Amino acid sequence: MKLRAPFRTAVVALIWAWMLLFVFLPNLLVIVASFLVRDDVHFVRPEASLESYARLLDPVYAGVFLDSLGMAVTTTLVCLLIGYPFAYAVSRLPARVKPLLIFLVILPFWTNSLVRTYAMKLLLATNGLTNQALLGLGIVDAPLRMLYTEGAVIAGLVYVLLPFMILPLYAVFEQLREDLLEVSSDLGAERWRTFRYVVLPLTMPGVLAGCLLVLIPAVGMFYVADVLGGARHLLIGNVIKNQFLDARDWPFGAAASILLTLAMALLLYAYYLSARMVRRRSADDALA
Repeated sequence: MKLRAPFRTAVVALIWAWMLLFVFLPNLLVIVASFLVRDDVHFVRPEASLESYARLLDPVYAGVFLDSLGMAVTTTLVCLLIGYPFAYAVSRLPARVKPLLIFLVILPFWTNSLVRTYAMKLLLATNGLTNQALLGLGIVDAPLRMLYTEGAVIAGLVYVLLPFMILPLYAVFEQLREDLLEVSSDLGAERWRTFRYVVLPLTMPGVLAGCLLVLIPAVGMFYVADVLGGARHLLIGNVIKNQFLDARDWPFGAAASILLTLAMALLLYAYYLSARMVRRRSADDALA
């Protein structure tokens, strides 16, 4: 017992030190930089200004933000349409098969996502494997232009982020009680009614968690847009990366980062409210 208290104190102190050095301090520096002025020599000049935030209202950057948000929402919906039935089907398979399929879902994490994005480029290129297969089968007469399009960016985001949708959905489907489905069937409810009033409400926490895990990173995955979208289809993450590394406009890049962070915070708060509402509704249904 005497050794446990100092060890616990050391662990807590190490965690706080890590958070302060690698989370709080970097974010504080970004916030401070966003209110400074660009300097060609030292990157920033210690002069207070709101110019960087004013530039965010420019229609060009506002359009990029809206476009990236639209692609992120589309990616989330596609992942949900694919992941929901897949997670349900896996949860209903025999116990000896489930670990293998979940392992196959997690397996892509063993490879760097940038490498997998370049693999997508080989598939979608004009002379890539997909076009060669379509030409060989006689489905098309000329190669399709799939690379450097918005669809290619969305396909790359879906490919990278789909496991983040499947895993939380699979977790809630594993906890779904079969007796509730049987009771609904015994009471004469059709399948779509059982899904609407039993399955969907009980799996809504997994839906919300999966959507959040996909939507937030999808806005900032600049390398997917760089490799598959070229310079025509940018995410807000591309703007931030270009301002820091290419234009060397650190104040504006920091302001864009703050905007993205605030958007993520709003999404997290919306998730918190939605999850609380779902839990409250479930509790009311249980009492009824």
